[in-house]
Amino acid sequence: MGTAEERIDELLRLLEDQGNGDYIGEAISQLEHCLQAANLAKISNADNDTIVAALLHDVGQFIPQDTEALLYNGEKVGRRGHEVIGANYLRSLGFNQKVCQLVEAHVIAKRYLCAVSPSYHSGLSPASQKSLVLQGGPFTPDEVEQFESDPLWREKVQLRKWDDEAKVPGMHSPDLRHYRSLMLDSLIRV
Repeated sequence: MGTAEERIDELLRLLEDQGNGDYIGEAISQLEHCLQAANLAKISNADNDTIVAALLHDVGQFIPQDTEALLYNGEKVGRRGHEVIGANYLRSLGFNQKVCQLVEAHVIAKRYLCAVSPSYHSGLSPASQKSLVLQGGPFTPDEVEQFESDPLWREKVQLRKWDDEAKVPGMHSPDLRHYRSLMLDSLIRV
């Protein structure tokens, strides 16, 4: 598995190598999106694990795998299960549970927000609206109640909001290497 530093450097290379491609229907790259989300978390005074989760929330989009594309009327709007793929990858690298749980929940947090806030759905980007349909649509009342019983539910919702806001062409954000020490601190010490 390698040292903590080697694992983080492997992850940084993956993000740098794969992140400059199209961000499915958005006007910025996937890496720019992740950097913006992390910066929004940072300027909101989120804790380090939440900042790292914001940075890595879409890592499942970066991992080269033969997973199904999420298609909406023939248009690619994401990768099916990217939140689970990403969380499992981060677990394999040794990231702590909080980081992994926040990454894994950013899709269901969108479903939650669409259920509890009628104006939230209309504010989503067109690509996010299309992917929502394929991700199960808004939560039912029972799913809302279950989601709100999770001790991290508020952080999951906030990460989702940063995810939605992090789509601004030309927005300045610290570069990827800026987050290296935070990423190291979010690894489980063994």
